[in-house]
Amino acid sequence: MSGEQKMKAKGERAKGKAKEVVGRMTDDERLEAEGRAEQAKGDAREAKEKAKDVFKH
Repeated sequence: MSGEQKMKAKGERAKGKAKEVVGRMTDDERLEAEGRAEQAKGDAREAKEKAKDVFKH
């Protein structure tokens, strides 16, 4: 997995987790949902890059 994409995925997941926690603390369901969606996006990016690595080798 390329370093840039790996960092992007980790960043998305961390940002999403922060949004989810803040949303939960402030009872903001929209922010909490946004956070979960961002985490899922980061997970998907990481899975895509891992799949690319498997087919490269």
